[in-house]
Amino acid sequence: MQVTLILAIATTALIGPGAGMSLDQSIKQLPARRRIGIVAYSAYSRAGDQGNGLFLYPPIGIGALLFAIAAAVSGHLCRLPSTLQAPLDISGILAILHSLATARAAPINLSQRKYEPTDEANLARVLDRFEFWHNLRAVLQVLNFAASLWATVALAGSR
Repeated sequence: MQVTLILAIATTALIGPGAGMSLDQSIKQLPARRRIGIVAYSAYSRAGDQGNGLFLYPPIGIGALLFAIAAAVSGHLCRLPSTLQAPLDISGILAILHSLATARAAPINLSQRKYEPTDEANLARVLDRFEFWHNLRAVLQVLNFAASLWATVALAGSR
């Protein structure tokens, strides 16, 4: 059970900042495009999300996915009682769903590159589609953070 706890802690440690970054983008950054304009926001997105973000987001997302699945599998191998296993399984499922939503959102965001930086109409369509998928991702990440924290606390409390 010690390994399962360590994996749950690692999941929580990764998904927490990931969820925070996603909430920041959903609540603050994406809505700001309506105030500063599509062209300015797209320039920001290209410089940030498609710049250093390419080195920040994938390790967090992939790491959280792998740790969440590993924690759930480890719990099953240890034959944890269902009260301890349930949050691990929920976290693993949410991590998979988040990854599927990301597989949809990321290419949409990256598709900004296909358009001229001043093509407001097409950039607006891209960013509106991205916002939908990103907000879904953010909800899944926040729920996963709650599940992984629940798993961590439950496992630590059962020792």
